[in-house]
Amino acid sequence: MTKRANGDGSITRMKNRDLYHGRVYVTTTSGQIKRVSVYGKTRDEVREKMTALQAQEDQGIPTPDTNMKIADYLAYWLVAVVRVNRRPKTYQGYESVVRVHLVPGLGNRKLRTLKATDVRKWLAQVASTCQCCVNKVDQERPEPRCCAVGECCEDRLSRRMVQWIHAVLRNALENAVREELILRNVAKLVQVPTPDYSAGKGLTVPQARLLLREAGKDRLHALYVLALAMGMRRGELLGLHWSAIDLERGTLIVASNLQRVDGSLQLGPTKTASSLRTLPLPPLVLVALREHQERQAQERVAAGERWKDSGLVFTSRVGTPIEPDNLRRSWYPLRERLGLTLRFHDLRHTCVTLLLDLGVPPHIVRQIAGHSDIGVTMKVYAHASLDEQRKALGSLSETLG
Repeated sequence: MTKRANGDGSITRMKNRDLYHGRVYVTTTSGQIKRVSVYGKTRDEVREKMTALQAQEDQGIPTPDTNMKIADYLAYWLVAVVRVNRRPKTYQGYESVVRVHLVPGLGNRKLRTLKATDVRKWLAQVASTCQCCVNKVDQERPEPRCCAVGECCEDRLSRRMVQWIHAVLRNALENAVREELILRNVAKLVQVPTPDYSAGKGLTVPQARLLLREAGKDRLHALYVLALAMGMRRGELLGLHWSAIDLERGTLIVASNLQRVDGSLQLGPTKTASSLRTLPLPPLVLVALREHQERQAQERVAAGERWKDSGLVFTSRVGTPIEPDNLRRSWYPLRERLGLTLRFHDLRHTCVTLLLDLGVPPHIVRQIAGHSDIGVTMKVYAHASLDEQRKALGSLSETLG
């Protein structure tokens, strides 16, 4: 046998184990040349792994040498990457997914040895988890009754939630690839079921008119007008400043968003860059805002020294910001009087759907709603009403007849 050249590596059969052990010198991500071990059930399997490592070495691709566990890496990623580069609300959502789902399921595995099959099997288990078990982990509640007796309820995680969990893992591993901790993102190789992006029921034109008429008795009447006529999000409405409104020129700038993050109300930027927009104010909205401005001036006088000037359009009776979840104190009684079961967010859906039904071009609707992409406008909202479908098919029938 000829002598092996430097770097060729060696293969030996392990004693007392039905495995072969290969060793090859490569450059690692730490910049050092180290001897890396690979294992396989056959000599050919080990040789293939060694050849792949040597091919990466020839291409100048370093071999990851970290033994970091996924839990440790995710903790680092949240603090050093997500908290620094993402908005507080995004960080809060990522941290919740990491704590409740990723760490319990994959935390003890090594980052560099994670496989696509591991991710696929784990996601299948996540999709079959009942919601009460998730709540137990998230809120540190005692064991729910259904789990205590060895059974689970039928309230499974939604497809959208499974997709979100997968997206967080995929983003985390993509950063690990950029930092050369791993060679590829195995989460990208795993497919998850596409969620059903239904836009909710929405209101018909008569229902919307009835809601606005009934809301006229509420101190937040203008808020409902803006939600229905402008399609603004809840956080955008509650974070709206008078300085962003020009009643003389009839314009409104959507530039801020009020959210509860880490236990406190925070006024931050809009949801996406596309959500930052300037909108014209139609007559219906102008009238409602002027009336609201007069009502707020009266409340300021009534509050006296208790008034806290926040500059916001929609506030409590003493001028402080309105807790987003507390908006339901106004919304729930209103919808119950009308016999509705809609969410407040469905008012935004109503605005977008009615604009499309009126024949407004989708790119204009996208600008009004502040969607990040026109695909969102068309995929989620552009569902024709039954009357529109009947009209279209009737026209085709007449043509064919």
